[in-house]
Amino acid sequence: MEVLDQLQRTIEFKSVPKRIISLVPSQTELLCDLGLEESLIGVTKFCVHPHYITTKVAVVGGTKQIHLDKIKALQPDIILCNKEENTKEIVEACENICPVHVSDIYTISDSIELIKQYGVLFDRQKQSEAMSAKIEAEVTDFKMFLKNRRELKVAYFIWKSPWMVAANNTFINHLLELNKFTNAFDRQERYPDVLLEASGGYEAIQVVLLSSEPHPFNENHKTEVQEYFPKAKIVLADGEMFSWYGSRLLKAFEYFKTLRLNLENNLTY
Repeated sequence: MEVLDQLQRTIEFKSVPKRIISLVPSQTELLCDLGLEESLIGVTKFCVHPHYITTKVAVVGGTKQIHLDKIKALQPDIILCNKEENTKEIVEACENICPVHVSDIYTISDSIELIKQYGVLFDRQKQSEAMSAKIEAEVTDFKMFLKNRRELKVAYFIWKSPWMVAANNTFINHLLELNKFTNAFDRQERYPDVLLEASGGYEAIQVVLLSSEPHPFNENHKTEVQEYFPKAKIVLADGEMFSWYGSRLLKAFEYFKTLRLNLENNLTY
């Protein structure tokens, strides 16, 4: 069997891979929702969905630092990585152990492509097709929900010290656009540092979203950020809904609807 990953690399297998290591939290959740939990033999310490998975499956490190000896000892058939989450060095090191599939996600279409690739790779075509169709239906319904709603100018923060935002050419930005949120930093690329100044310059920004990950923003940070955005609504955002691109998308659009309705009830624009 030959399959392509999302870097267009050919991976060859004599049979369906049965022993899977996932180095990406959102992909771990996706595998479990495709019915592959029993095939998982290794995950990262950040794989929090299902909530019990790290108590059932060996933890082989994080997304940026892994224990190669532990991975090798588990004798995996395949290791699943992501271009953004895992370094090139990690992918190359893992390739010395077994075949590695690398995802590369920027859009909903990329997410659906990955789900279907896993369907073929792990003999879960029926489940992957059903999941893909459900996500596509959710997107269509959400676009109808937003049809007569206005654009809102937003900033989406992922880190502090230094302050960092999600900018253009990211999956987060793609979902912001889908939400009819105009990203105030869309002229920059990826995840730039931002110098915040109390003197202002951000008057046009209506909403500031503080992501729950990778930095765990909380209520205490809202007051701190409000100083720089005195006219904006400061909101704690569920980072999983904006950045997890697997089966989490099945839950994301109801969350986005609630977020939009709450904003409209609290904004004057």
